[in-house]
Amino acid sequence: MTLTRCFTQVHRACDDQFVAVEDALRDGDWPQVVASCHAFCQAMEQHFAEEENVLFPAFEQASGISQGPTVVMRHEHAEMRVLMDDMRAAAAALDGAALAGAADTLLLLMQQHNLKEENILYPMCDRVADMSALLTELGHEPA
Repeated sequence: MTLTRCFTQVHRACDDQFVAVEDALRDGDWPQVVASCHAFCQAMEQHFAEEENVLFPAFEQASGISQGPTVVMRHEHAEMRVLMDDMRAAAAALDGAALAGAADTLLLLMQQHNLKEENILYPMCDRVADMSALLTELGHEPA
């Protein structure tokens, strides 16, 4: 399995968790909203950590590019973290309007971010180095 395929699957899993937040909010099921929001944010944080602590440094070392796409991705992760914090706070306060607003903004950022990673950065990673050891290190199955 390529890194592109593996990490794209992670994106889809996070997308599914995001939908669970939206569904619970639409249903007015606040205990599920809070739980789904927590699970979504935790999954996103784990994914960001894998990229920032393992993938990006491996790419930068293998490619010699340290002031390129990984800088942009780290910046976008920071922007998304702020919105995820806003979502968690809104869920804890049972503020549906604030949660929906933060979620809508986050969704747009995630979609744009994922397109860049899936179509530019991940394929670059697959080209510059053998990513199978990296996938194994992250606990993904490099088929």
